[in-house]
Amino acid sequence: MVPAAARFLFPRVGETMSSSLTRHAPLPALYLTRQLRRLPIYAPACFPLKSLAIKFDSRRYLTRRRRFAALSLPATASANPRMGSLSALGEELQYPPARRDESVVDDYFGVKVSEPYRWLEDPDSEETKEFVQNQVKLTESVLKTCDTRQKLHDRITKLFDHPRYEAPFRRGNKFFYFHNTGLQAQSVLYVQDSLDAEAEVLLDPNMLSEDGTVALNTLSVSEDAKYLAYGLSTSGSDWVTIKVMQIENKKVEADTLSWVKFTSISWTHDNKGFFYCRYPTPNDGDVDAGTETDANLYHEVYYHFLGTDQADDILCWKDSDHPKYTFGATVTDDGKYILLSITEGCDPVNKIYYCDMSSLTEGLEGYKKRNELLPFVKLVDNLDAMYQLVANDETVFTFLTNKSAPKYKLVRVDLKKPNVWTDVVPEAENDVLELARAVNGNQMILSYLSDVKHVLQTRDLETGALLHPLPIDIGTVYGISARREDSMIFIGFTSFLTPGTIYQCDLQSGVPDMKIFRETVVPGFDRSEFHVDQVFVPSKDGTKIPMFIVARKNVPLDGSSPCLLYGYGGFNISITPSFTVSRIVLIKHMGAVFSIANIRGGGEYGEEWHRAGSLAKKQNCFDDFISAAEYLVSEGYTQPKKLCIEGGSNGGLLIGACINQ
Repeated sequence: MVPAAARFLFPRVGETMSSSLTRHAPLPALYLTRQLRRLPIYAPACFPLKSLAIKFDSRRYLTRRRRFAALSLPATASANPRMGSLSALGEELQYPPARRDESVVDDYFGVKVSEPYRWLEDPDSEETKEFVQNQVKLTESVLKTCDTRQKLHDRITKLFDHPRYEAPFRRGNKFFYFHNTGLQAQSVLYVQDSLDAEAEVLLDPNMLSEDGTVALNTLSVSEDAKYLAYGLSTSGSDWVTIKVMQIENKKVEADTLSWVKFTSISWTHDNKGFFYCRYPTPNDGDVDAGTETDANLYHEVYYHFLGTDQADDILCWKDSDHPKYTFGATVTDDGKYILLSITEGCDPVNKIYYCDMSSLTEGLEGYKKRNELLPFVKLVDNLDAMYQLVANDETVFTFLTNKSAPKYKLVRVDLKKPNVWTDVVPEAENDVLELARAVNGNQMILSYLSDVKHVLQTRDLETGALLHPLPIDIGTVYGISARREDSMIFIGFTSFLTPGTIYQCDLQSGVPDMKIFRETVVPGFDRSEFHVDQVFVPSKDGTKIPMFIVARKNVPLDGSSPCLLYGYGGFNISITPSFTVSRIVLIKHMGAVFSIANIRGGGEYGEEWHRAGSLAKKQNCFDDFISAAEYLVSEGYTQPKKLCIEGGSNGGLLIGACINQ
């Protein structure tokens, strides 16, 4: 789960890595997580980073609605401790037994809740390891009977083997970008003196360990482009170790920051150091990276001076009264303020504090001698709405917020009059304002989600007036690389039939000049062979649910096609169009239909859509998904025995509920 604190930091610009919060996230967490909310759970092939691949949650299948899965349960299963189901070959499978520990019962305000499988939460126990290995053996016993598996593997591998790029971002007099030659496990960071200059490797994450278990988690380049601060994680752990490299000679400095988690890295404009977040050192001083399950408490904000030991870092903020708070600290574009975002849980709400660093008489250095926190001022001190900084001019700050605006709007406040807030861009009637980025001095780029498709426009930063719509295809804008000082911006785009396009947009002339900067080409893929349709399916209560359907052109509507229906429906995350090699193979070579149901609980239509599928209204998610499945059958795209449903994480809950219902 992404910590909520990551959602509300000041979006520092072009360090935009669109698909992975826990891998190469070179931009501050706010924008990254806003991206997360609208990225498909499976990252498209154009994303060279580790995808947010969420696998089908396959713990227990108790089927009463057979039309949703090619699985069946023997009639005696309820009395049989060994779970059985039918494989695709019609042979009965016996799942490994899972011991029920009836002694584990929690008391929630007088309500007894048993949790007989809590022992599985200990990944280090021999019993858990044995259970997992038995699951693996069962899976392998089925997969080895599939005579086309190797052919599919080879075909998918061949299609994946194509070069991919991320949008470049500028720092100082240099440009930086990520590039993957095709089958590299992690994309490589390059640096160049200009967009036309020869690029050289700055950091290759694939060389960080022999076994490939060390990954690049986050990074930030100093304002003068002389230093790279980057975070490394091991074995999929959320724990991060921050290192520092000289960009000119690629020398790795001695600076090593440990026990870092859920953080961005934000440099001060004097290039002397950066802010980051960490937790206190665990009592045992050690963790088994990638398997830890304990919750962390007492998040803290620190400032690190280059060339010093971590023990000498300045503790800038902590809150002992609220151990579950998580923080995010970011320096504003003018370098004057440090903005602190405070969150708890996953709801889109946060507090905002600020510190005027220019008012510190001895600067940050003065706090080396003091045992006190920075003098933060509370601008928003309640958790009832989300605030994301767009820009500031001296004391006048512009925020993106959902305060009294479930589809979001832009507001402005003067720190000298903190109780007076005015609308700059009002909430739209139907579209969700997902991103606002200050560019070209006095302009903004706004990204709206309109019926699960992105729309871009430029507006005047001061007045909010619409200047120009930006021409893009129907699909997903997965990244905008630019800062307020930049007149040249880069836009990352993908769709079901677009592997990846980076647009270059010049705003200097007044009228935006859009052209393709780089385009991903997948050998053997011809988009003209496929067709994408969006339909709106009435759910059980009549609510229209958007659904994308991707298939080969002229697919027969006689129920003969296999169909994969994907859903998520949670945490305000929007599932938008993206290109995925494996699904293209499924459609092209197996004649399948692929569909995504944008059910309630997600963020496709703002906070109201999210809440309509949450808590006591969770049943709406299941009803929406079932209605989407029934539509695919009734319209002839497939038939019950050829329909497969898929989801993971929150989507795994969805699948399990639909199977049972």
